Amino acid sequence: MDPDQQLRNLRDFLLVYNRMTEICFQRCSSNFNYRNLTMDEERCVDNCAGKLIRSNHRLMGTYVQLMPRMVQRRMEEMESKAAENAKAAEALAPSSAQASPWPRATAPRPPLSRNPLC
Repeated sequence: MDPDQQLRNLRDFLLVYNRMTEICFQRCSSNFNYRNLTMDEERCVDNCAGKLIRSNHRLMGTYVQLMPRMVQRRMEEMESKAAENAKAAEALAPSSAQASPWPRATAPRPPLSRNPLC
């Protein structure tokens, strides 16, 4: 895996983790009189985090199953567009070739210089 992909994966993980932390904190933290979590808050955080992790795993499983189909569909769309573009180019090519039966004259190219300063 290339470094850019690793960085994107880490960034995605941190976004999910931060969002999960934010959601569970807002739902479960209610008593700020104590330094530690109360038993109710601790249970709430465990349930909240567990639910979000299970949801994320389920979502990723569905994504992994659907991704090959999505890639295949995109490839087919790209191939059909390429075929349409090729047909359009073929339709234009004979008309431009028939416009002038004479080949185009091109100016001769100057010889390449071996001097790197030129």
